[in-house]
Amino acid sequence: VITNLHDSVHLLLMHAVVAEDVRARYSKRQWENRMQEVSSLVLGVGLSALGIHFDVPLQFTGGVVAATVIGVGGMHWFNSSKLKDAEEQLTSIEELSASFQRTHPQEVSEADEFYSAIWARIRDPLRLSLWRTGLSDFPAVSKSDVAKLQNILDQEIPRLRRLASPSHHGSKYT
Repeated sequence: VITNLHDSVHLLLMHAVVAEDVRARYSKRQWENRMQEVSSLVLGVGLSALGIHFDVPLQFTGGVVAATVIGVGGMHWFNSSKLKDAEEQLTSIEELSASFQRTHPQEVSEADEFYSAIWARIRDPLRLSLWRTGLSDFPAVSKSDVAKLQNILDQEIPRLRRLASPSHHGSKYT
């Protein structure tokens, strides 16, 4: 039972860490696009306000408003299509493997078979989970959640193993 718990926590921890890496990269692109759109909108509104303030002909001010609306709308459409492409790319097997290598560099460099086996087990379910939920709706994994899972691996599971075998040499539970 404890071995199954150990295995399950490792699976969940790797799933959470890799999924958070992918979600964070997607979120960064999403916020960059939003900032681009908002900046363009502010620029257009500012130019329109200046036109009104300095009594520029209404045709010019109206043209700036129209150009702003069309430009920001077009930028939003373009950014949405690029974000959809980025989501498809981020959830590809190749990019998920790159995320695994980024989030577990020591294990990859040491060619740790345990972590390779865990990765092989979660890669396809993770991809399906990210694809099904969508990166924009995928919940963030906090550092405290990861720390709690790590605590289970580092503290709780060894404690449970000690409790399960009290006659073990050097145990303080004898």
